[in-house]
Amino acid sequence: MDIARLYIPLAVLFGISLFFPLFLFIASINLGPQKEKDLNLDAYESGIVAVGKAQKRIPVKFYRLAVLFILFDIDIIFLYPYAVAMRKLGYFGLWSVLIFVAIFVLGDLWVWKKGVFEWE
Repeated sequence: MDIARLYIPLAVLFGISLFFPLFLFIASINLGPQKEKDLNLDAYESGIVAVGKAQKRIPVKFYRLAVLFILFDIDIIFLYPYAVAMRKLGYFGLWSVLIFVAIFVLGDLWVWKKGVFEWE
């Protein structure tokens, strides 16, 4: 059996996966309803015409809090496999996790010293 014949179904699937989304995108632009652009840019307020600007700046403290939340989640994601296979890993796994947690605690102390946890 020729090796090129083995890859023909894969090439067809690849071509379809490139063509089909592009076709749907172009069809939705051409066949979809054309709306006025100004109405699409307004914020929806339960059918009431918006008064003033609906876009406000979000303070940086929310961004910092979101980044810290993601870091804590990543910490838990890395600790979960150790909790599952704790007995199989033995002392090597224990010391690895202790070093990981120590580095994370040092990072938390540094963040606390910088005042990121303070809410003003």
